[in-house]
Amino acid sequence: MSTAIEANNLYKTYGDRIAVDDISFSVSAGEIFGFLGPNGAGKTTTIRILTGQLKPTSGSAKVAGFDVVSQRTELHRYIGVVFEVQNLYHQMSARANLELFADIYRAPRTIVSELLERMGLAERSEDPVNKYSQGMKQRLLIARALVARPKVLFLDEPTIGLDPASARELRSLIWELQTQGITIFLTTHYMEEADQLCDRVAIIDMGKLVALDSPDRLKRAHATPVIEVEHTDGSGSTLDLYAPDTPAKLAELVRSGKVNSIHTKESSLEEVFISLTGKKLT
Repeated sequence: MSTAIEANNLYKTYGDRIAVDDISFSVSAGEIFGFLGPNGAGKTTTIRILTGQLKPTSGSAKVAGFDVVSQRTELHRYIGVVFEVQNLYHQMSARANLELFADIYRAPRTIVSELLERMGLAERSEDPVNKYSQGMKQRLLIARALVARPKVLFLDEPTIGLDPASARELRSLIWELQTQGITIFLTTHYMEEADQLCDRVAIIDMGKLVALDSPDRLKRAHATPVIEVEHTDGSGSTLDLYAPDTPAKLAELVRSGKVNSIHTKESSLEEVFISLTGKKLT
């Protein structure tokens, strides 16, 4: 499998502050790759480096086969970027927004109708964007990022502020884009979303890469599933699923006749995140 993103010893400072501290990773073509971290961890700086907006202090990176410093012009033809801030032209229609970017990227205008249809916006394509819901605006932003038919799509908090139904639709769209061979580089504060969507996740904290693996392997390595017991008096107890003495303790509780229910609680990616960073995502 070919490599879509290759970062080697990226390091970025702002005066005395280290924003990105010697990180290296690669992303395979067609992968959904999660890039997670608390606020101020270095996520945004890394994305700006990978999209050619910011030069690293040292280190190198290639995206879609292009050096992010020396080949920025070529790079921008093969990537799409959706930032958290919805920087659309709100007085213009959705179609006009997309036609403008099609002209900028010298893409055929026929792609505009195709993208509006794909994003479920065709029936409202002539409406001004200021009449769109948050979910519709987010789909329009992704459509705009797809105008140039990118090989790599950077999505920064794509579902933040969306209602559950809109967020679910957007996650389905991300999976659809993956089936078309587009590599997705995703940042999100929603651990359940990262767990559902991502083939692998990297966790960055204080500029350093502290973990990189599939969600399942990270959960097995850094979090422990438990057995939760609800007692007849309304109290409860928790047992480590893999502790050697758990079977005996559980048998004793059952024999006591004071157990109302027993169920297993799987470990979560949020537990992994807190274990590795000592912080909750806010």
